[in-house]
Amino acid sequence: MHTHASSLYCGRFAPSPSGPLHDGSLVAAMASYLDARARQGRWLLRIEDIDAPRVVAGADQVIMQQLQSLGMHWDGEPIWQQQRLPRYQEVFDSLRQRGLVYGCACTRQEIQAASRPPAPGSHERPYPGTCRHGIAPGRSVRAWRLRVPQGVESFMDRWAGPQHQDVAHDVGDFTLKRADGLWAYQFVVVIDDADQGVTDVVRGADLLDSTARQRVLQTILSFPLPRTLHVPLALDEHGQKLSKQNHAAALDLSRPLHTLNRAWMFLGFAALDASNIADFWTQATARWAQRFRWPGTEQSGFK
Repeated sequence: MHTHASSLYCGRFAPSPSGPLHDGSLVAAMASYLDARARQGRWLLRIEDIDAPRVVAGADQVIMQQLQSLGMHWDGEPIWQQQRLPRYQEVFDSLRQRGLVYGCACTRQEIQAASRPPAPGSHERPYPGTCRHGIAPGRSVRAWRLRVPQGVESFMDRWAGPQHQDVAHDVGDFTLKRADGLWAYQFVVVIDDADQGVTDVVRGADLLDSTARQRVLQTILSFPLPRTLHVPLALDEHGQKLSKQNHAAALDLSRPLHTLNRAWMFLGFAALDASNIADFWTQATARWAQRFRWPGTEQSGFK
């Protein structure tokens, strides 16, 4: 395993164990891995198993074997979110003591009926704040929401460029604890990144819309604000995102160089003529470092 304890860069790959990795998830894994290695940084593995109903038994081990068979070795020990539930409760309790969370009794149907259409680029309707000042008599708390402050959150994504979102207007008070009792992804990912010392978040473009609300929560918690790089999604021949929901096939590990080059080309690079897996990563890391120069990388990304 690589060890760069003195490096200021720390990245991570955080798959959900709902099945084996496919070409789409490899694109995100490769981008995060290359960005870390190009900076002589650390690359961590986090198993995001917080959404327990979607977890497939043994998928975490399959994912780890897939990564290693493709020459992607993480630093330190992986963490599983299910092992961190007391930590999430601790942070939630601190927010509640500060009066920054409140109980919400609204059903999904009630929110749909009462809220505005989604903001451009979003797929969800903003929460209209129905329960912000208390729930109606006879209703019970279903979920817990963060009191989102007013203002526009602005940041520079290293691939997508300048980003601006009025989280209070476009998203509203978002959920920290869901109606089914599970912690929300937006909540736990912020805590995990801070606790692991992640400086750079490299992931798929489908999560770009989540970044502003995560930054709002990071600021409230006085956590560092990681740099971000959101890579384009790998699409199938019908223009659909390659995903487990769309039944994307598991990675073909019988031809590792072919599989690696497919992901590499999805990222906009020409195929590499590599003699073996180690040679692929040597060449790819050098090309990535040339494309994403440091310092000033925040301004030198490409679309």
